[in-house]
Parts: sequence; structure tokens; C-alpha cells
Amino acid sequence: MLRGGLRLAEVFYVGAVRWRNRRYQSGAAAVHRMNVPVVSVGNLTLGGTGKTPMVEWLAGWFRARGVRVAIVSRGYGAAAGAQNDEALELARKLPDVPHVQNPDRTAAARKLIAEFQSQVILLDDGFQHRRIGRDLDIVLLDALEPFGLGHVFPRGTLREPIDGLRRADVVALSRADMLDAGQREDIWQTVRRYAPQAICAEVVHAPRTLLAASGRQEPLERIRRLAVAAFCGLGNPAGFRHTLETCGCRLAAFREFPDHHRYTSADVESLATWAEGLDVSAVLCTEKDLVKLSVDQLGSRPLWALGVGLEFLAGQQALEAELSKFVGR
Repeated sequence: MLRGGLRLAEVFYVGAVRWRNRRYQSGAAAVHRMNVPVVSVGNLTLGGTGKTPMVEWLAGWFRARGVRVAIVSRGYGAAAGAQNDEALELARKLPDVPHVQNPDRTAAARKLIAEFQSQVILLDDGFQHRRIGRDLDIVLLDALEPFGLGHVFPRGTLREPIDGLRRADVVALSRADMLDAGQREDIWQTVRRYAPQAICAEVVHAPRTLLAASGRQEPLERIRRLAVAAFCGLGNPAGFRHTLETCGCRLAAFREFPDHHRYTSADVESLATWAEGLDVSAVLCTEKDLVKLSVDQLGSRPLWALGVGLEFLAGQQALEAELSKFVGR
């Protein structure tokens, strides 16, 4: 009965998504063009696929070439009048890149162009946001579950049917190092069926450093071969666990919180008690978690965020060739 109910709900959800997309494709719903290039970063499924590291990489790429780039996002999960965890993380990493969070992303983009003379807009989590016209659509697929169990929400985790990939200009497989070459090729065969025109890229989230809430940094060597505990509030905690495994530490315990979890003082006390009861040298979390905790220790255990950066296994040159078209416009 539950499966039947989910199947029925999926039918209605798919119908609504297709109706909405047809309105934009036919011109019945207005698409607002900006007078500067817009690069969208989005995904096909619910949950985390690594959009924030891609947005950071893109912003850094444009800034390195003297382009005034800015970021627009909806601000999902933010408290009223505050920034969400992605914005806080990006603000720390990209202090010279303006970022406006607003459900009305068209207004946000226009504000950035008018007030900061932004030359390129990065639209974070924008694949399903059709109101803003974009010059490049980058879609991230998570290697662990690229096609949302084959079904649209609520039966699966797809935000829209897989054939929505036809709109993609670039498809990037995140955490590609978690699959062997044959498994990755199976995914690319499906992608090419729907988006033969798209550039195909493969990326990994490479650990780089340990970060404290106070701003102090330490090399990864500090935790190599040591027992650690870890926690996160992500849509895809398995991806974080995989990144931890590449650091050479031994993961003794792991806790999961809901995506975009707002940590309270009770959570901090609970985590401290949990850490004190473990034979570990440190506690690790993600940068998105750390910006909401703002503590350097949990009990007597040091708390570190694992700083990661995007690295390409394939497709970087082709993507940069597309981005170069927006430099000097």
C-alpha cells in the first residue's frame, strides 16, 4: 500500500514538474535574462552532490582572471535574516565575492549587478530554477546515487525526471573516485542517452587541511594514523565518510545529523559527552558544520573541520574552454 501511494504521488509530482518545464520552454512563463553571463550549478537529485565546492572553484577561477563574480542562492535552511551554512562557508573562503541569498533570485542577481557591477553571476542550486536565463548549466551527479533510485520524489530522490538532463551543458560526476572505470562508464552511457551534447567531467573532493573555528589551520598529517570521531549534518553523509577514509586516520565513531542542521547548545553538550566517552584524539566535522558551531573543542577533544577542495579527474580543459567565453564580455 505504501509503495502504491508513493507511486501515485510520484505521478502527480512528475506531472507538475513537466507542466512547469513546458511553460518555460513554450514561453508561457517568462525567463528573465540578465545583462551579464549567468552560470548555474545544480543537481538532479535531493541531497548533497558537492555543489558548494564547485561554486567555490568557479568563483576562484573567475577571480583569478580579474572577473567580478558574484553568487546568488535561495538560502535554503537559513534562519530569518541570517545566512545558511553554504553562504557562511563560502563567505569564509571567498571574502571578496559578494553573495546574496533571496528566494527571488532574479531580484538578487539584479541587485548584485547594480550594486557591485558584477560581470558574472553564479546561480547556486539553480538547475530547477527556470526564471533566470543562464548561459551555462552545470549539473552535478553524485557517484553514490546519480539517478535518485530511478524515481522522482517522493518515491525516489530525483527532483525531476532524468530526461531533464537534456538542458545540461556540463555534467560533472562528483566523488568519482568512489567508483571504478566500468561503473563510471555505465553512468556516462545513461547521461549520453539524454544529453549527448553535454561536456562530461569527473571531480573529487580532495582533503587539504584541518581548520579550527578560531581560524587556525593544521596539516592533515596531524591526524594520520590516529583514531578520530566524526559527525556531520549533510544530505549525503556517506560522501563525508569516504573523504575521511582518504586522510589516513582511523574512524572510531560517526554521528549523523539532518541536512542543514542548526546546532544548539544541547547538541554541543551531547557531542562533547559523546567525544569524552571515546578513545579518540580529535573530532572531525565538515566546514558547513563548523561555521554553525564556532567552538574549538568538544570537551577535552580538539574539533577540526576537514577542509576540502575540488579536483578534476577529467573534463577540466573542456569546462574551462566554455568559461573562457565569459571572460572579457
